Amino acid sequence: MTEGNFVDYVKIQVSSGKGGQGSAHLHREKFIEKGGPDGGDGGRGGHIIIRGSSNLWTLLHLKFKRHARAGHGGHGSKSRSTGADGEDVYLDVPLGTVVKDTETDEVLFEITDDGEEKIIAHGGRGGLGNWHFKNSRNQTPRYAQPGEDLEEKRVTLELKILADVGLVGFPNAGKSTLLSVITAAKPKIADYEFTTLKPNLGIVEYRDYKTFVMADIPGIIEGAAEGKGLGHYFLRHIERNSILLFLIPADAKDIRKQYDILLDELKRYNPEMLDKERMIAISKSDMLDDELQAEMKAELDEILPIKYMFISSVAQKGITELKDKLWKMLND
Repeated sequence: MTEGNFVDYVKIQVSSGKGGQGSAHLHREKFIEKGGPDGGDGGRGGHIIIRGSSNLWTLLHLKFKRHARAGHGGHGSKSRSTGADGEDVYLDVPLGTVVKDTETDEVLFEITDDGEEKIIAHGGRGGLGNWHFKNSRNQTPRYAQPGEDLEEKRVTLELKILADVGLVGFPNAGKSTLLSVITAAKPKIADYEFTTLKPNLGIVEYRDYKTFVMADIPGIIEGAAEGKGLGHYFLRHIERNSILLFLIPADAKDIRKQYDILLDELKRYNPEMLDKERMIAISKSDMLDDELQAEMKAELDEILPIKYMFISSVAQKGITELKDKLWKMLND
């Protein structure tokens, strides 16, 4: 998926349909002059429904959809005929979409399952026809209920990526390069910070036709939890990942310090992030000879609190072993 096609935030004005008017019809036919009330009920107004789809990865198809309007309910008619229900409007969204009220920023619900449906704006109920109001004291009511009014609101759709593995690291740590090597994704790669401005997704092909999803998240900087750099724009995408793979380049001045900074930013954004499985990949290790790597390993064994491994995306070093470890972590 190209960066320009990834849309994870849209605002839409939604309007359900009005309920149909109940009928105040009085029954008339040959030889029956006063047949009594037989006005039918109005139809229900159409709903606006959010529906989850596992075939979608982005909100791109809703980017330019500013309004969603459902159909109005039909009016009731004679012979107790009920008006037609208004047409429902479905907004299909990728799994992991959070729906908020734009005015209050309140989270209304989240869509996490394929085919899951939630009504975001209820259609108005149809009005009752006059036959409902017939009684012993009023045999021919000449009135009926109007339909209920429509529901209108402004909602924000916010996507939090549902990926198995999320890549976490400082800008230019090699996350996009790893994603391009380990999957068929084609992220933008260049030798400067913030090459990746939006998350990229790729499917990792494992043995026996098994697969898992990896997400390249834009690079973290100190203060990201407070909104510095790209701030919350990307941190929310890490919330739904099963495993966090910290990518730290071999030429970093202090590998443990980089890891601590990254972990602290995640903790300040959402402490529940620390409950996820974590692993460190020391990237760009093709610049290390065997002797230097052995020295670094001896040092890292003492200072790193979680398991780690050396990889090189360019030299294809340790990539198969990385897949094996990630697969084992996902299935343990």
